[in-house]
Amino acid sequence: MDGLLEAAQSPSATELSARLVALICPHAGYVYSGPVAASAYRQLRAGQFSRVVICSPSHRVAFRGLALPDVDAFETPLGRVPLWSRCRALAQQPPFILDSRPHAAEHAIEVHLPFLQRTLGDFELVPIVFGTTERIADPTPLFPLLDDDTLLIVSTDLSHYLPYDAAVRRDAQTLDAIINRDAERASQAEACGRGPLAMLLSLARQKAWCVELLDYRNSGDTSGDKSRVVGYAAARVVQADETAG
Repeated sequence: MDGLLEAAQSPSATELSARLVALICPHAGYVYSGPVAASAYRQLRAGQFSRVVICSPSHRVAFRGLALPDVDAFETPLGRVPLWSRCRALAQQPPFILDSRPHAAEHAIEVHLPFLQRTLGDFELVPIVFGTTERIADPTPLFPLLDDDTLLIVSTDLSHYLPYDAAVRRDAQTLDAIINRDAERASQAEACGRGPLAMLLSLARQKAWCVELLDYRNSGDTSGDKSRVVGYAAARVVQADETAG
């Protein structure tokens, strides 16, 4: 974690002055997407947020709704991360459900936790795995979680297993949708976390938040094999009225 974070570019004074509200980060193995993820987590400072909401796709379990796990904490080699005390109450409000099955073997949340432990320090976690929902880009479920002490994270990779040049072209289209907060295009993009991504972009448009790309690479850049690559991007979302200057 420390090596990846030290290698990532430090945010400028202007970037640090903007109020950060969300991050978009990849979730592959650290050797593949770790450098890209680190460019997002380098934006954080110890104690900056007391609660983190991570929205991820479901890679292994098919279900309907937004799943919260019936546990008290997640544990990594860096220690335990407690869940927000109101997670079980939130799970009683549709489209949320209380279901640990989608979380049991899901990597798209857990890979972010060591980065958060090393940058934020102590925080409470709201881990949400997205299943099928009626209105995938509707940000209403996130409204009860929004305050100045909460960071939203969307966990997603981009295109999967295309040749290098084809992946770069395909990912450029997805990145254009992300930067322009186009939830409809993002919901149809080749990104495994397109559901959480579309929800965040819809929220960003409603709130007049700005989305800024921090890094884009693919596994061909990080591992060297360019025959079948996976795309990775890191972006930050900030309040628009605090980015001038």
